[in-house]
Amino acid sequence: MRSLHIIGSKGPGGAERFYTRLLQALHQRGHTVLAVNPPNSHVARELGENIPQQHVAMRSILDLVSRWQIRRVIRHFRPDIVQTYLGRAARLTRLRHGRRPVHIARLGGYYNLKGYRHAHAWVGNTQGIRDYLVRSGLPGERVFHIGNFVPAVSPVSRGTLSRLRASLDMENTARVVVATGRLHPVKGFEDLLAAFSLLPDTLAGHPLYLVIAGDGPSRDQLHAEATRLGIDKRVRWCGWQNEPGPFIELADLIICPSREEPFGNVILEAWSHRRPVISTETKGGTGIVTDGVDGLLVPCKDPRRLAAAMKTLLQDARLRQQLAQAGLATMNRNYSEEKIVSAYTGMYATLDAAL
Repeated sequence: MRSLHIIGSKGPGGAERFYTRLLQALHQRGHTVLAVNPPNSHVARELGENIPQQHVAMRSILDLVSRWQIRRVIRHFRPDIVQTYLGRAARLTRLRHGRRPVHIARLGGYYNLKGYRHAHAWVGNTQGIRDYLVRSGLPGERVFHIGNFVPAVSPVSRGTLSRLRASLDMENTARVVVATGRLHPVKGFEDLLAAFSLLPDTLAGHPLYLVIAGDGPSRDQLHAEATRLGIDKRVRWCGWQNEPGPFIELADLIICPSREEPFGNVILEAWSHRRPVISTETKGGTGIVTDGVDGLLVPCKDPRRLAAAMKTLLQDARLRQQLAQAGLATMNRNYSEEKIVSAYTGMYATLDAAL
């Protein structure tokens, strides 16, 4: 089956990371795929030369030239499936109903559906999003729930971790808390800084550090807040990481402090590296984590509760190991690459056969 995948954003993010992962996984399984994305975009660089690509500017939802270019690419490639990611790509893709190709709009959030209703089918990456789409009037037989996945990982060598720890100027005996993601108010990094400021400089003789791997519009504000809280010497800012694995493996504990999070890729990435997780009680966090079984859940925007949970785990190595092992089992059971990719190809076959 031939599938064409369109995304209109130029920078990095969770949807963009999933876009590259799904395309690579389909390609590796022998599917004929074509990626459509803006020139010089983050996903174009990540896909490299192995995945066929066409570049369309997609400057805005009103970019009529890009809409025409997308139609031309579709006409020449002749796909069975056209899958769009995020609103801009969905709005610029207009296909006739009742004939090939089938337009599937993938949604990773509770978006205004005005720009999505013209699609032929829809997929939400959580059950909650699927339920929202059906409640909003979309036909249930064409609305699917398929989660995200993270690829299988190889352990990072001790030498690599030792060099990374040295580059961050942290003692070998230090306890390390790590958070990754876009530095944006909805991601809750301000709450994480406030929580970390409530923890002592050392726990049981171990120096304590916070490592944040990410970038975004709140960067300067967050740096200033760390200084104001007096923890700037214990916080390490590492910028956006295309391969966050070494930073995750450096961690004793991973935090997902979001105020809003429809899914939570950070949680899956932590579990894949066998690291324990504390998440806030977002829709994504509560949809993935079972509190006390494969992670800990705390209320959103509650630094004191977050600090207490962090202190509990940092002082209990056995509990950290139990949560990490259970998290890996949850990921393998519900969010493995094989399970998710098979769900996508099954959806494609179902929709194609319905024509």
